[in-house]
Amino acid sequence: MKRIAALIGRTAVSCWHHGSPHLPPLPAWTPGPPYTCPQIRHLAAKQNKGQFKGQKIKSKPVKLEKQQKQEVEIKQRMTVSELAKAMNKDIDHVYEALLNTDVILDEMEPDTMLEEKWIKEAVKRSGMKHKWAKLVETKVRENKDIQRQPPPDPAQLVPRAPVVTIMGHVDHGKTTLLDSLRKSQIAAQEAGGITQHIGAFRVELPSADDGVMNQTTESIQHAKKAKVPIIVAVNKCDKPQADPQRVKEELVGHDVICEEFGGEIQAIHVSALKGDNLLELAEATVTLAEVLELKGDPTGLVEGTVIESRSDKGKGPVTTAIIQRGTLRKGCTLVAGKCWAKVRFMFDEYDQTVSEAGPSIPVEIVGWKDLPSAGEEILEVESEQRAREVVEWRSYMEEQDKMKEDLQAIEAKQKQHQESYKKDRESMAHLSWRQRRAALYRANKHKLSHRLSEKTETEELTLPIIVKGDVDGSVEAILNILESYDADDQCELDVVHFGVGDISERDINLAETFSGTIYGFNVAANKSVQQMAAKKGIPLRLHRVIYKLIDDLKDELSSKLTPSTEENIIGEASVLATFDVTVGKKKIPVAGCRVQKGQLDKKMKFRLIRGRNILWEGSVTTLKHLKDDVLTVKTGMECGLSLDNEELEYKPGDEIICYSESEIKQKISWDPGF
Repeated sequence: MKRIAALIGRTAVSCWHHGSPHLPPLPAWTPGPPYTCPQIRHLAAKQNKGQFKGQKIKSKPVKLEKQQKQEVEIKQRMTVSELAKAMNKDIDHVYEALLNTDVILDEMEPDTMLEEKWIKEAVKRSGMKHKWAKLVETKVRENKDIQRQPPPDPAQLVPRAPVVTIMGHVDHGKTTLLDSLRKSQIAAQEAGGITQHIGAFRVELPSADDGVMNQTTESIQHAKKAKVPIIVAVNKCDKPQADPQRVKEELVGHDVICEEFGGEIQAIHVSALKGDNLLELAEATVTLAEVLELKGDPTGLVEGTVIESRSDKGKGPVTTAIIQRGTLRKGCTLVAGKCWAKVRFMFDEYDQTVSEAGPSIPVEIVGWKDLPSAGEEILEVESEQRAREVVEWRSYMEEQDKMKEDLQAIEAKQKQHQESYKKDRESMAHLSWRQRRAALYRANKHKLSHRLSEKTETEELTLPIIVKGDVDGSVEAILNILESYDADDQCELDVVHFGVGDISERDINLAETFSGTIYGFNVAANKSVQQMAAKKGIPLRLHRVIYKLIDDLKDELSSKLTPSTEENIIGEASVLATFDVTVGKKKIPVAGCRVQKGQLDKKMKFRLIRGRNILWEGSVTTLKHLKDDVLTVKTGMECGLSLDNEELEYKPGDEIICYSESEIKQKISWDPGF
């Protein structure tokens, strides 16, 4: 609407200056000439009478030079800026040329793609003519992507170690179990003893005292979807209230049938904290691996998967990966998504350098040019040049896909607008063009006047946030939780930016632009950044436990909601009689009442009810017991009262309700599952 209003104003000014001829100022009044205009013409004709008698007057035709229209080279599809450049005009000229068409000017940007008919229309309205640009034969780009190798020769396969994933509900002992199995101190280094990162060492881990919880169910679903075998480790069996049998019975309801119930899934009772039965769990894992006959190919080009990625101050972009095929060595050139690496160093889980890593081995890789996302496929290529070709091709294909999506969205929006425009035109077909113009102006003026208030209301019900995490896997986990947000009808949650690394000044400036909040997980904000955030009023919410971060986010979302009003009935009274009291020269109606329930409090709100209809709501101006002014009247007592509306007429049998209102904070309905 702002763009349309600006263009209309600009057009009006243009017409004022250029649309009408320049008129000289009128001279002051002077006496009339001795002859009128017809008399002058008569005298002139009489004087020249016979001068040209017998002569033929030949008039020479005046040749009017035809104005040459400017030619504009057009293509089937052009952006607004491309068309403006071809016309040698500014972008506003194109907007002005498309005024009063089906094109939505408010949604148009310089890089918006225009259809052929609108390109021609803009050229035509500009007093120009179009010609098609010469078609340049574009070569189809060769697919430079890389794919996985064909399956290896079975003769090349060698036994490999199993890759075990420990999954389960929050605080069911996954970190402690992993710590005990790997003889490390991971749990002691993490906040609250809760694992925040992925350990590359599928074991389902329900707690014997809690049973099968929400995330236990999700873990089972993930394992079934991936079609991987399951081992059940019932943890915390050392607790007095532990009931492993109940846990295994609950698992049957999720189609996880343990061996003692006739199934094929092993169930081990363990205590990760005390180390009970961990050897049995390890033996069960090894036995299952032997039965599955797990093998891998250590030869050929490397293939693997990014498990986690982070930015290290000393090492730069670092990824944790599991090798699935081939043997990774220093100097290998890798591609993952739109990132590539020349391997400089490799580290194991104890931060010790390693020279090579074969199938099933987790390893930290240093040497990435950019930070790939967790879950990306790692493939080895022959050279750095080949890696650049693959990355360029993938970036190009992503741009092409985005352009197609944008074009489809634009076409759908234009189609919707055209249908709406056509409907509006049909509804005004019986009006004259002046009436139509007036009707459209009134409609647009109404929308423009309400735009500011609508925007303010929307801003109040929106929470923009920025998410920063220490590693890519943490950010991905938080974003996956946020994807389950389903309370947009209460308050819209808008993730304006997310990334890996400590809070920076750029994050503060971005949060200020969107009036948002920054949520950080396992990251820090230096003193200057904290001072900058405090000065600009940007909330920094830093956490080391994911579910505490989500709880904090839920609280902030709830604070955005408008509190609901709860009504509490304090007392009820019935009108027994009515009479008037003279105060000065005015007669004030008074209701004589008896309190039936509770008490009447002069400070509270009152309501007058007759039958089922509410006649009035407000406050009491006078409350008397006998002849004394009082603040409260209790049950069984009689009183006289007058309300702040002197025009009300009381009737015996009316009910007067005394009540109070209190605000109750609403809670967001979103349930992330923990």
